[in-house]
Amino acid sequence: MLKDILSKLPPQVVNPALLVGFETGDDAAVYKISEEQAVVATTDFFTPIVDDPHDYGRIAATNALSDVYANGGKPIMALAIAGFPVDKMPQEQIQQVLAGGVSACADAGVPVSGGHTIDAPEPIYGLAVVGLVHPGKIKRNSDGKDGDVLILGKGLGIGILGAAMSKNELDPEAYKEMLMSTTKLNSIGVDLADVDGVNAVTDVTGFGLVGHLFEICEGSGLAAMLDWDKLPILPHALKYAQSGYNTGAADRNWASFADHVAVPDDIEQWHKNMLMDPQTSGGLLVSCPADRADAVVALFHEQ
Repeated sequence: MLKDILSKLPPQVVNPALLVGFETGDDAAVYKISEEQAVVATTDFFTPIVDDPHDYGRIAATNALSDVYANGGKPIMALAIAGFPVDKMPQEQIQQVLAGGVSACADAGVPVSGGHTIDAPEPIYGLAVVGLVHPGKIKRNSDGKDGDVLILGKGLGIGILGAAMSKNELDPEAYKEMLMSTTKLNSIGVDLADVDGVNAVTDVTGFGLVGHLFEICEGSGLAAMLDWDKLPILPHALKYAQSGYNTGAADRNWASFADHVAVPDDIEQWHKNMLMDPQTSGGLLVSCPADRADAVVALFHEQ
C-alpha cells in the first residue's frame, strides 16, 4: 500500500547530493555535504507495544536509532516525537516514556536535544535521528551481489511475543527475552561500514524477514533462498509460535508479498507466521560474500 501511495507523489527536485532517498525503501535518507561526510536522517515512532512506559520509551528510541545504523551511519543527535492523551495519562507515565527514550539514546552516546509533543488520543513516541557517514561507506538495502550469503543479527519472533502479551499470556522470562532484544542497539552498523565486502544492509522491522529481504532482492535485481533450519529464532518466541500465536500484521505482510515468495507446499502455518513476523527494533540483515561471513558473524558476537 505504501509503495502505491508514494508512486503517486508529484516529481521532486533532483539533487545529486541526495545519495539515498525513498525510491528503494531504504532505512534512512543520506545527503552528501562534502567528500568526507554525509548526513543520515530518519524518523520512526509508534504506539505502545508494552505496558511499562519506561520500557516503551527505550524500545521506541532503540528502534529509531537502528535506521541510521542500518545505513552505516553514527547517530549524533535525536529529537523526540511524541503525542499523549494529557487528560487521561498521568504525568509521571509521560515522564517515564521520555526518560526511557533518553536512556536508550544515552547508551548510544546521543543527546535528545529537543522535539515536538502534541495532545493525542493515544500515546505515540519515537525519534527523528540525525547521523553522519562517509559517502563512500554508505550501506544500502539495494547493493546485494550474486553469490552473497545472508546474516541476521537478532532472533525473530518479537511480533509473536507481542501477540501473547496482548492476551496477557506472556510469561516473565519471555518478556525479558523480548525486552533484551528490542533494546539491543544495532550499533554494529557503524563497524559494518568499515568491513570490506559488506554489500547490502537493512534492519528487519515491520515487514518481517521475508518482506525486508524482498526489498534487498528487488533493489539488487536478485533472488534469495532461505534455509529454515538456519534461521535464528528467539527461544520463547518459538514456543509461542508453535502454539499458534500470530499477528494481523504478519497476515498483511503475506498479502503484500505472497506473489514474490515461493514456499514448500508442506510448510506449517507457524513457519509462515514467523517468516513474516513484524519485528520491532529487529536485527540488521547483512548481505556479504561467503568468504567474509565468518568475519561478520564474529563481529556480531563481539557485540
